[in-house]
Amino acid sequence: MDSYLQFISMLIVFVLVLVATYFFTRWMAGYQKEKTSGGNIEIIETARISTTKYIQIVRIGNKYIAIGVGKDEITNLGEISGEELIIKEGDPGETVSFREILEKFKSEKKK
Repeated sequence: MDSYLQFISMLIVFVLVLVATYFFTRWMAGYQKEKTSGGNIEIIETARISTTKYIQIVRIGNKYIAIGVGKDEITNLGEISGEELIIKEGDPGETVSFREILEKFKSEKKK
């Protein structure tokens, strides 16, 4: 009986740690998003070239700049005029729920 109670108490502690981790992670994500939003620097789009190399379009002030981002370096590829860009409408911080992604995946798999 003693081992059964010990198992239940450890299970409760485990669940409490998971819940605390969940809420701390949500709080930290909101804090980081608040710190990075509303500034003069914004990443407009990112495209993966290889596992460690990306091309990003970044807005700095009113200028749009294309940069190459590698593991240990950042390379300026050039400036882009704002008229040449196709910027998606909507909130850039808009999140899609896991349920929506799962439903989309299920519907594509059935086809």
